[in-house]
Amino acid sequence: MKITIDKDLVELIPESDSEKTDLEALWRLTVDCAGFNKKIVPVGEYILQKNTCARFVIEGLTTNTAQAFPEPEARADRDCTCYCQQCNKYCNLKKNDRIPMCCGKLMEILD
Repeated sequence: MKITIDKDLVELIPESDSEKTDLEALWRLTVDCAGFNKKIVPVGEYILQKNTCARFVIEGLTTNTAQAFPEPEARADRDCTCYCQQCNKYCNLKKNDRIPMCCGKLMEILD
């Protein structure tokens, strides 16, 4: 994972398929398009000579949300448009694309 810092902006750039999957999972845990996004806060200390990793906690993550991870996986059976009933976000999918989660549940397929 490549990390770049530009003033107050931090970018995480995945360098492998597993890192892409992990970054997507982190994004889905922290982003709530209909509510408040969660904060990632450092825990403990990071001193390179003592630790091999930096630790962070996701503030506001409920036990129910953590237990619900990983998300259910559903695939589109045809080219279609999906939408979220709660926030009205739309996305276009190709056949066999993964149906995304939005506002805590799978998006609906428009007929």
